[in-house]
Amino acid sequence: MINKRKCAIVGCGFVGSTIAYTLLQSGMFSEMVLIDINKEKARGEAEDLSHCLPFHAPMDIYAGEYKDSADSAIVVITAGVNQRPGQSRLSLVQTNAAIMNSIVSHLLAVGSEAIFLVVSNPVDILTYTALARSNFPKGRVIGSGTVLDSARLKYLAGKHFSVDPRNVHSFIIGEHGDSELAVFSSANISGIDLGDFCSTGHTEIQTGACAPSAMQKLYEEVKGSAYRIIEGKDATYYGIAEATRRIVEAIVNDEKSIMPISAYLDGEYGIRDVCIGVPCVIGKGGIENVLEIPLDEGELAALRRSASELRSVLHAISVPSPFLSNR
Repeated sequence: MINKRKCAIVGCGFVGSTIAYTLLQSGMFSEMVLIDINKEKARGEAEDLSHCLPFHAPMDIYAGEYKDSADSAIVVITAGVNQRPGQSRLSLVQTNAAIMNSIVSHLLAVGSEAIFLVVSNPVDILTYTALARSNFPKGRVIGSGTVLDSARLKYLAGKHFSVDPRNVHSFIIGEHGDSELAVFSSANISGIDLGDFCSTGHTEIQTGACAPSAMQKLYEEVKGSAYRIIEGKDATYYGIAEATRRIVEAIVNDEKSIMPISAYLDGEYGIRDVCIGVPCVIGKGGIENVLEIPLDEGELAALRRSASELRSVLHAISVPSPFLSNR
């Protein structure tokens, strides 16, 4: 039986341990098991996190084995080889796909009925790999997708337009990586189209703030964020931890929130048989609906190119299709 107040985290590196900390602070769970191939690392993280509990709600945090995750409602998978400075996410694929297959096999062996949330990179490829290996319904295996990328866009656009980033509404979609794209055609600030916002005479906004060249520069800054952070401190973990917490929160609270997570597409946007970041309704079942938001011709073509790049990688590493053989 699933314990709705229990989660498991597989992988206790920078990302996994920071996610554990954000989930501890959230108060959503009363039990958390940490799993890592390095058992001492998991034990140390669990003990360190447990020392935070006098400042938070009661929680049982411990290092465990896969069997200890069997009744978890959500399993967050962060394990994998780290991205090195200058290295693209897709170059990680071969090794991390093998790791993902092993993790999912262990989870299946203990009868896990959890929602699998994949955070390991390259996230779109590994979400597809986990879905293919698990044979779960497509809504129960999801990736963190471009939730963090979209947050980066909102933050940088907020600075660019001198507004609260929470009032910026736009998505990064596609691969969580080099072929991602910004959806500027429908972007708005509190319901005001970007072009209209720039023409309203705000003194804080520089001339040409909405020009195509300015938007391209903003997109390039978003796309390069991870590389800059990795170059400076070897890894990114605060942003993705908050993005993961937000996805988990939407699931636990059955919010029906819309986020651009990595989802399996079966004809949406004219794309089939790939997991890629697109806006989805997230609730207690995981992905409850994939939304086809309006895209202009250039954006749709870019999304399809991004999907094609991901599919070519899947073919190169021979990941079996989860569903096509069942049609």
